[in-house]
Amino acid sequence: MADDQTTVLWIPTINRAAGPLYLAIADALQADIRSGRLAAGVRLPPQRALAEALGIDFTTVTRAYAEARKRGLVEGKVGQGTYIRQLRAMPARSSSAPSGLVDMSMNLPPRFDDPALTARMWGGIAELEAEEGLDLLLRYQQPGGAERDRAAGAAWLSGRLPSIAPERLLICPGAQGALLAVTSMLAAPGDTVCAETLTYPGFRSVAAHLRLTVAGIAIDDMGLIPEAFEEICLSRRPKLLYCNPTLNNPTTITLSLERRQALLDIAVRHDVAVIEDDAYGALPSNPVPPLAALAPAQVYHIAGLAKCLSPALRIAYLAVPDFRTATRLSGVIRATAAMASPLSAAIASRWIEDGTADAVLAAIRGESKIRQMVAAEILPQESLLADPEGFHAWLRLPSAWTRGDFSARLRSAGIGVVASDAFAIGSAPEAVRIGLGAVQNIDHLHQSLGIVADLLVQSPVASGLVV
Repeated sequence: MADDQTTVLWIPTINRAAGPLYLAIADALQADIRSGRLAAGVRLPPQRALAEALGIDFTTVTRAYAEARKRGLVEGKVGQGTYIRQLRAMPARSSSAPSGLVDMSMNLPPRFDDPALTARMWGGIAELEAEEGLDLLLRYQQPGGAERDRAAGAAWLSGRLPSIAPERLLICPGAQGALLAVTSMLAAPGDTVCAETLTYPGFRSVAAHLRLTVAGIAIDDMGLIPEAFEEICLSRRPKLLYCNPTLNNPTTITLSLERRQALLDIAVRHDVAVIEDDAYGALPSNPVPPLAALAPAQVYHIAGLAKCLSPALRIAYLAVPDFRTATRLSGVIRATAAMASPLSAAIASRWIEDGTADAVLAAIRGESKIRQMVAAEILPQESLLADPEGFHAWLRLPSAWTRGDFSARLRSAGIGVVASDAFAIGSAPEAVRIGLGAVQNIDHLHQSLGIVADLLVQSPVASGLVV
């Protein structure tokens, strides 16, 4: 190895048959950095010297170095050459107990340990400077989103909504922003709307803000009960139905195709609009068709990116029944939020177009499956409701425990969960939601779920101490 004043004599070992040669060189560079063979601060060989050493064209090495810069592996210093960058260290995987609160109340996608993919995500963001320039940073956009971003959104949803056209798609400032826009357009203060008796707290917040009455639809272990929905349609005449039919938050239940069709038949018969919150719809590898694919004229489909790509983007795609409705909703978005962040939308579009989004989704799916296996191993099956492709779990408590006591005891042990009250319309069951993705790594997940499992078998009286 050499210090930062010396050029390192680096000649990579590359597989010339494994795709483009410039990518093979960049991959080898990344591998040697991760292994410690190349340290931060060392200078790489000049491009022409490396090309001669490998017996390849100079432009191939130029492309390889450019790819390494995109990945955040190297940096150029004018007149000095190309240097290995100081990379941020990944959090160490440790068997020691986590410090502070392990907040499993947040339902976040799990962090994956893939430095190359992380670098690719940041590289895509950096490339926007060259592509978009100051126009991206210093210009407003139309409230429904730029044409390129709507086209990228349609491409992202094409596997679930194959007939969606960009003209029927709006870019919204997150799923909550989309939910506010649609609900405020469809219902007025004093109107009745309906949702599952265990539903997303964000919808309850929107309904309260708009002064709407929420009627709860009974559910069972297969999800929303269509007959219960029809009873409310007959007795309460709701303006809309809000539902989360895939990997329901909080119960993790995915509604069957049969129930979806029955639900939509009732909605059409009673002229009830449907808001489909498809926050987790990208996660299943073989999804049940969304409601919007089965009845596009009846359904407003919200596909946020927070759970399947990045919570930081605050971008959601809103598929609406027709162009006229899209125009109306653009006005609502303008009134409530002006527009979604053009920068966030451009990042999402870039990742979708270059395949980064698919790679991130695959990484989230893979990490989620591992975490669900850990949960299934540690938590009692008779209490656990979960899906192998989701990253949250619904834990039904033994009769001795109340949800309030159980949540409080866990918090005193350093673990945060969400009691069922946050989701309940009407009486709340004795249950809690656990976010498996929020825990930093698998070791901490084992420890945290072990504490949960131990508490489940204890008596509330025996585990408490009041002095």
